Amino acid sequence: MSWNQILTLIAFSAAPLIAQSEQPHQAPKAPKSVRIYVFDCGSLGSGLAVPCYLIAHPKGTLMWDVGLTADSELKPGAKNKPLAAQLAAVGYAPGDITYLAFSHYHSDHTANANLFAKSTWLVSKAERDIMFSDPPRPRFVEIKTYSALKDSKTTILPATSDYDVFGDGTVIIKPTPGHTPGHLVVLVKLAKTGPVVIGGDLYSEQKDRDSNKVSEYDSNGEQLLASRAKIEAFLKTSGAQLWIEHDGATFAKLKKAPEFYE
Repeated sequence: MSWNQILTLIAFSAAPLIAQSEQPHQAPKAPKSVRIYVFDCGSLGSGLAVPCYLIAHPKGTLMWDVGLTADSELKPGAKNKPLAAQLAAVGYAPGDITYLAFSHYHSDHTANANLFAKSTWLVSKAERDIMFSDPPRPRFVEIKTYSALKDSKTTILPATSDYDVFGDGTVIIKPTPGHTPGHLVVLVKLAKTGPVVIGGDLYSEQKDRDSNKVSEYDSNGEQLLASRAKIEAFLKTSGAQLWIEHDGATFAKLKKAPEFYE
């Protein structure tokens, strides 16, 4: 066999692999009913978890809270995997995400926000105004983690009423000011699991729920107590679960992606 024949054979053999590598990413087929994926996005120490959540809906996707440390800043051997890698493990890329929302602007919830700059950002006016205000900003705000959102397509949420993300009553964002001026929680109605409220920092841990105390980290204690009372009343009437995001015991019991709740 001549050298030219060998080169031709190699080229033909490699062609399928090259074509395969050049195939564009395709998002997973939309689920028939709503589901929640739970990701490990770090730890604040002392048993305080930092989860991220992907809510997949037949009409699109919502990324809720995006971690403590940006993927680009994770050190080798970090306990949690990069958020983009965790998304990829369930078939999604940041560009597949329809909507992005945070419970609030603290940096342990916004670290990977810039990955989702092409998504539609759902945010209260009070939060956005603070996030892009002139210095000084409040504590725990890192504008570099979300700077790309300034030019993102943005939906300003109502300050005092619920927002139905997909228009069918299954994913509802509820205003709960107090921890920060525009703090939010999200209600997800799951066909098998039942309703779940992902609570942000409405409470930091279960012990805070037990004591109902406010702390120096809360922007308005009176507002926070009113928001807690509203959500507790809703939990009683709806039978919904409350997932306290930072509570280590709660997080340890949750199924982690690629498993999901539906």
